[in-house]
Amino acid sequence: MSWVERHLLGALLLIGASGVEAGDTDGAERLAAVARMPKLALVIDDLGQNTVRDGRVLALPGPVAMAILPDTRHATKLAEQARTAGKTVMLHLPMAPAGGPYAWQPQLPQAELDRRLDNALTKVPHSSGVNNHMGSQMTDRQPPMAALMSELQQRHLFFLDSRTNPGTIAAAAAQQIGLASLSRDIFLDDDPSPEAVAAQFRAAIQLARKQGSVVVIGHPHPATLALLERELPKLGAQGIDWVDIGQMIATRGNRAMIAHGANGVYR
Repeated sequence: MSWVERHLLGALLLIGASGVEAGDTDGAERLAAVARMPKLALVIDDLGQNTVRDGRVLALPGPVAMAILPDTRHATKLAEQARTAGKTVMLHLPMAPAGGPYAWQPQLPQAELDRRLDNALTKVPHSSGVNNHMGSQMTDRQPPMAALMSELQQRHLFFLDSRTNPGTIAAAAAQQIGLASLSRDIFLDDDPSPEAVAAQFRAAIQLARKQGSVVVIGHPHPATLALLERELPKLGAQGIDWVDIGQMIATRGNRAMIAHGANGVYR
């Protein structure tokens, strides 16, 4: 059973246990209302470097996905903690221009890329999926991206394209083989000032309402964490359904949003 199939089975079981039974009109209407709400999925990147900041992400109240760098001191322990806390664990795979022992770089043979992926997944156990850390010199290269998606499919892992390169073909490579995948819509904190982070969060809410869903990536900057701690509990009251990555994959059905493609197909 694939990761997505396991996730959807779990969601169905959760719905079945929610008290909605045959003839429960009010319960069915509540579920239908939630299903119609715009969806938001949140990923926090660059984790594993600082236990205080990592702890604040762990303490966020909802389905935050935690993307952990493999070449960090606390990577393995944090992955264990995230799993215990019920968070989605992701491998934040370094790609060129990123360096280090796990980084995917253009000059490396495929066997070495495969070895680095294997080692990185060992360092970040319980990973349900992968997204790229940096990668502007890698995600526009067809052979390694096709190889990565094939490998993730064999391992029943999903892929999130961080879209650090406007010429990325990573999501398209995933889509071509039917790999469970997503693309990032909004970076919260390219500018980590409180005013800029708040503006990006508002833009994310607006985009969710416009296109029905939004995938947001942030980083453990002080302003980002402060905003998320303050604003995430308010999402429901604003008519936004904060969902985990698995539900967002199911919601989008591997289709590209309009900013990333046409008619659901990635450019």
